[in-house]
Amino acid sequence: MPAVDADELPWSGVGKTPAARRAVLQAVIKTGAALALADSVVCNTFQEIESEALALIRKTALAIGPLEAPTAAPAAGHFWPGDPTCLAWLDAQAPGSVVYVAFGSLAVFDATRIQELAAGLALTGRPFLWVVRPNFGADSVGDGWLDEFRRRVGGGMGLVVGWAPQQRVLAHPSVACFVTHCGWNSIVEGARHGIRFLCWPHFGDQFCNRSYVCDVWRTGVRLRADGPGLVTKEEVRDKLERLLGDEGIRARALALKSAARASVADGGSSHQDLLRFVNLLREQ
Repeated sequence: MPAVDADELPWSGVGKTPAARRAVLQAVIKTGAALALADSVVCNTFQEIESEALALIRKTALAIGPLEAPTAAPAAGHFWPGDPTCLAWLDAQAPGSVVYVAFGSLAVFDATRIQELAAGLALTGRPFLWVVRPNFGADSVGDGWLDEFRRRVGGGMGLVVGWAPQQRVLAHPSVACFVTHCGWNSIVEGARHGIRFLCWPHFGDQFCNRSYVCDVWRTGVRLRADGPGLVTKEEVRDKLERLLGDEGIRARALALKSAARASVADGGSSHQDLLRFVNLLREQ
């Protein structure tokens, strides 16, 4: 694993109360006990990005990622229905121009953070697609704020939706980068499509995932909070400009895309592990 700060270990950054943190730690212990009973572990990753970590697993580790549903397949495992209008909006944007912003299904922002992020996106002058799910926290800024912001950035500059078909968004040629909480599914999906990342982790494994992106693969940059813990609009604007202006980051993201696709192609490392997994199931 890449190095992480001790206070950012996955079980340290989850839960705001002692009871919540205790529940997380108990879940980790329970998972560890269950793992002891397993013959093998199936992972949504691939050897080319996590070979050292996979080698530390004492069980047989089968890396079969990056997992991705076919485009025509019905949505499965989504918390809310995706807004298909965003795909038509993306079609109207220039290639490699759109900033995609989404923070998964659990992260919650307070009013100040939401407003600073919104202002930062507007400051860039770039088109953006921002997912503000129903429980993201937009109600904390008052009814009507989001509608007013939508009106202000409408007309092609920005689109705010409640949920998006993320895999299809990341595969779209107009998308330039991904402002993300660094959830593993989002990171793997972005890597498969050669996406650059602006990283804003919140809890759990997201800090470790950010370390992979920024320190190991070097396909993204960090957002940093100021003294009071606020990511300012200027920080959002400046880091997006740095990310999108760095040709080295772009080249490394495209190289990671090639490695991801090669892993799932015939004969690739993930393809071979998938066949091993199928054979294990047949033997049961």
